Amino acid sequence: MRGSGRRADRRGCAVSGRAVLRQWPEPTRGNPGLALWDSRDIAAASGGMASHEFQCSGIEMDSRDVREGDLFVALKGEATDGHRFIDAAFANGAVAAITDCPVAYPHILVRDTTDALKALAAAARERTEAVRIGVTGSVGKTGVKEAIFNALDRASRGAAHRSVRSYNNHVGVPLSLARMPARSRFGVFEMGMNHAGELAQLTRHVRPHVAIVTTIAPAHIEHLGSMEAIADAKAEIFSGLVEWGTAVIPSDVPESDRLAAHAREANARIITFGKSDNATVRLLDAIPAANGGSLVTVDLGDRRLCYSVAEPGEHWIVNSLCVMAAVHAAGGDLAAAGLALSEMGGLKGRGARHDLRLPGGGKALLIDESYNANPASMRATLRLLGQTPATRRIAVLGAMKELGDFGDRFHAQLAGVLAEAGIDHAILVGEEMQVLARDLGKAGNHSLGNPASFAHCRDPQEAIAALEEFGVKSGDAILVKGSNSVGLGRLVAHFTGLDR
Repeated sequence: MRGSGRRADRRGCAVSGRAVLRQWPEPTRGNPGLALWDSRDIAAASGGMASHEFQCSGIEMDSRDVREGDLFVALKGEATDGHRFIDAAFANGAVAAITDCPVAYPHILVRDTTDALKALAAAARERTEAVRIGVTGSVGKTGVKEAIFNALDRASRGAAHRSVRSYNNHVGVPLSLARMPARSRFGVFEMGMNHAGELAQLTRHVRPHVAIVTTIAPAHIEHLGSMEAIADAKAEIFSGLVEWGTAVIPSDVPESDRLAAHAREANARIITFGKSDNATVRLLDAIPAANGGSLVTVDLGDRRLCYSVAEPGEHWIVNSLCVMAAVHAAGGDLAAAGLALSEMGGLKGRGARHDLRLPGGGKALLIDESYNANPASMRATLRLLGQTPATRRIAVLGAMKELGDFGDRFHAQLAGVLAEAGIDHAILVGEEMQVLARDLGKAGNHSLGNPASFAHCRDPQEAIAALEEFGVKSGDAILVKGSNSVGLGRLVAHFTGLDR
């Protein structure tokens, strides 16, 4: 909802002298089926009034991200008002806007722009026969969402839709739904939460046919207080299932039975995945593959599948079981799912791998996990770093947020994980990492082979300096992981040269 603001009238609506001079194309309905939305359908869905006839090819709520042909939704938030950035949105190519006051551009006038977006999302959901899949979980939901989308998009020849980035909150989910083309055969939507009750609202927007919980881990335990409460909050996704929809549940977590009980309350069909003997999608075998990933064999009850997973790490073996369960439940092509998993690369901030070309020759590996961190994902990625062939293994670890009173314990426990992974040097970033720094610095503590082989930094800039001082050498493997608010993406950008 941001952009280069212009002057505004007393109601906050952007006005511009040059706006009325802009030459708009002649309105035409043409073939509305080829557009994402047209003005008549938007007005009908939102209960608004159209100033012009138009068609749009996309929807955006941030003026900086608007592209040619987009509809800009001028949302009002706690910190800013999207109406301030209407000029910027149209300068970037918007064809129209949804506003709560008249503006000098093509627009749909509504009472409340947030309510209008939710209404448009509901209309998008109802106008298509797409199978909708909702994904939540403490760890891995974005990667699993992307893998499911890739599998279904391949099989449907481009007729799958998904939420992009991490658009998984009270605004991102309706926006992602509203962006779903009418011709979609599948829609995959990520849903996030950090308080009880939030997922119940999001799942009512999506009304999924398949609802997935990837795993239960102590993410957001600061707000929820216990693992049982986290499981209950995640299980809210089942409450929005269509009649006799399918719940996909991890069988290997202690809270599996608790999740299943919630699914039964929603009259859901239950599919479980994991290593346990009673899992519907059960891991039979996993061996390392030549590309650093895994060759996986699973039992689906009526058949066995063997496929490759390009992403390294045991957590991705388990993720692949979840993907197969979801694709199976959605009526997708399991062969296409196997191909998608074999080709999938790491996501920005969530496992992307970069070769750092060094001035003196040679290269080092940087693993970008800078977007998110909790105790479970920290253990998984540090274990993966320990298995990565390297001359030296360096971990740049940012603080894990939203752990509340459990924070000191979970950060201190990383000392043992670092030792097991054989990490040669650790750079710890953030105040919460102080407890781990004290533990590693204790006399006689050789967790990293050397009690002095770590540095504690206040912020990413100090971490950049610390890594440069330590020196990056050919053959090094560097893991960068932390909660997004720590800002370690800046360190990744500094060493890779990529714009964040």
